[in-house]
Amino acid sequence: MIVRAFSIAILMGLFQSCSAQPATEKGSVETYAPIPSANKAMYSAEIEKQYKQLLGNRGFNGSILVAKNGEILFEDYQGYINFKTKEPITPNTPFHLASVSKTFTGMAIMRLREQGKLKLDDLVTDFFPSFPYPNITVQLLLNHRSGLNNYVYFMVDRKVETYRVKTKKGRWVRRTRTIKMPPLKPGLLSNQDVLDYMVQYKPAPLFAPDRAFRYSNTNYAMLALIIEKVTGLSYPKYMKDSLFTPLGMTDSYVFSIADTARYIPSYKYNNAPYGLEKLDCIYGDKNVYSTVRDMFLWDKALHEGTYVNQNSQVLAYQPYSFETKSFHNYGLGWRLLNSPTEEIVYHNGWWHGNNTVFTRFIKDTATIIVLGNRYNRNIYQAKKLSVAFTGRTDSTELEE
Repeated sequence: MIVRAFSIAILMGLFQSCSAQPATEKGSVETYAPIPSANKAMYSAEIEKQYKQLLGNRGFNGSILVAKNGEILFEDYQGYINFKTKEPITPNTPFHLASVSKTFTGMAIMRLREQGKLKLDDLVTDFFPSFPYPNITVQLLLNHRSGLNNYVYFMVDRKVETYRVKTKKGRWVRRTRTIKMPPLKPGLLSNQDVLDYMVQYKPAPLFAPDRAFRYSNTNYAMLALIIEKVTGLSYPKYMKDSLFTPLGMTDSYVFSIADTARYIPSYKYNNAPYGLEKLDCIYGDKNVYSTVRDMFLWDKALHEGTYVNQNSQVLAYQPYSFETKSFHNYGLGWRLLNSPTEEIVYHNGWWHGNNTVFTRFIKDTATIIVLGNRYNRNIYQAKKLSVAFTGRTDSTELEE
């Protein structure tokens, strides 16, 4: 099902004629410039053309929405949310956002900071005195510089380790060995279980705090616990009451252990379903479910400064890691691409068969949102659709 703004021939050469009016101060609210109807039709037709080549005719199962200046240019809903029942995907079908969920957790922390309920330099041990890793701040969780290992690697029954040994002939060769890990609590695990495991077993950090960048889901599982500690509410309830409902995101929610009865699997490329697994109920790093239209509202709220102000966004969209020279970096809950021609704030996600893309083109006031529930790596190429409104061919790949 394809919904387009218009369907007339493409009129190239008008790409830069309807950019948004810039904010004059960091804390001010930006406004959108209206898109002339001819430009809107041009964008819509070109996006549809690119979409069919990239995804629409290549096994895509999911939903997509592309918007500019606060106006939807293109959207499509293709395939099934449930392959067993053949329930079709519609505009109201929520998808597991996977790591795109981190954008919500990060901005919720920034909102609590605005309200004076926490500071970025607060230590995790200020909230959880038994936390066994000193000198880790809220900010170091947000920008993945804490050094904490990813819980998906240490909360397992066993792990395979590679090591090097010297043979009798003096040659170094690689060997592997299986290491039995400490026993896990029976059943599905929660964020509190992650914290309890770290307190009890103290899995080794990867490095000292603020020494380097290493993406780790543990950081955002801990941030969700901090939100709960500060607000006195569960993370799912806090996100619903303070974010989803006020912004009109009526089809969005956080999946938790309480929701296992309504679990709908995602799918492998061959339509084989993923069952509910031990780590599937940990949230903050993942487990926000949403639709492309709700994500469009999220994008608008950020642009207009109605959830967190522009000063907070300046902090969130600032790069924090410079060990490796690159256009790519990480802010506070956001991946960043800052090249001479592009300024993109984004996050992608993967969990089981769920692939998600939330790409925000700051200079072009545009966004590309793609949510899929059957693994399709082409989803991560969605940035290429931006040629329709930037006039620039895709040059730099985004981090998956």
